[in-house]
Amino acid sequence: MVPSKAATSAEPIAPMPLLAGPCVIEDEGLVLEVAQELQRQLAGLSVDFYFKASFDKANRTSIDGFRGPGMEAGLKILERVRAKTGLRVLTDIHSPAQAEPVAEVADFVQIPAFLCRQTDLIVAGAEAALKYGRKLNVKKGQFLAPWDAGNIVEKVRQVAAKQGKDVSFLHLTERGSSFGYNTLVVDMISFQEMKRFGVPVIYDATHSIQSPGGGPGGKSTGGKRQYLEVLARAAMAAGADGLFMETHPRPEQAKSDGPNALPLEHAGEFVRQLLAIRDLAGGMPKLLG
Repeated sequence: MVPSKAATSAEPIAPMPLLAGPCVIEDEGLVLEVAQELQRQLAGLSVDFYFKASFDKANRTSIDGFRGPGMEAGLKILERVRAKTGLRVLTDIHSPAQAEPVAEVADFVQIPAFLCRQTDLIVAGAEAALKYGRKLNVKKGQFLAPWDAGNIVEKVRQVAAKQGKDVSFLHLTERGSSFGYNTLVVDMISFQEMKRFGVPVIYDATHSIQSPGGGPGGKSTGGKRQYLEVLARAAMAAGADGLFMETHPRPEQAKSDGPNALPLEHAGEFVRQLLAIRDLAGGMPKLLG
């Protein structure tokens, strides 16, 4: 039997970027529980893992929504989690003033989707990431076409060029696009469109299945967890470079985004399945150039 082209010429696929953890820092015990369990379940898998948790959920649907401990307390918790586990950490920034203190602690600085067009925030995030040797993840807003993400990349590129650097520290994340009311859809061509900008593209598996404002009484965000697996598998086949997901040991008790969070007990097997699809799709030669 003549070996297939894929079998003879496929190059090894790099470890998959994986950004995973609870939506928000509820308390130090919960964060440490999730971090240690993810570390155990992901052992031996080909992932480039960063533990994520937000110190402030500034875009809550309701003014009564739980936001987290705030930047100062939250960063101290993330520092202790990193010291106890050895894991690298990711968290969000919401204003230019937060960029540098967060970059001092977090290995990955993230800009939320609703803030992805805030030039001062992107510039501050890029400058801080470069200063401390960190990575920067910008989530594409629900209101942007994938090709419009090129403007985000260009802003970061100009910041980096002033320091003689490139944009290799930048990642973009696809988290779905608004479609009517309380609904998001994921256009699978987004991954190929955004990869043209020369940066890794992450699929946000759990925010993509949100129902914004669709919780009881319109006071919280709902979710359609039944679509989590099929959309994540499709994203890997469509060329996503990495995965973002929120996971919680008790989703029904989560203080933020529980309806779309992956139950923690399934995290390792979920990632293992997606890696298999990613490797299979990545090893297939293109037939149309």
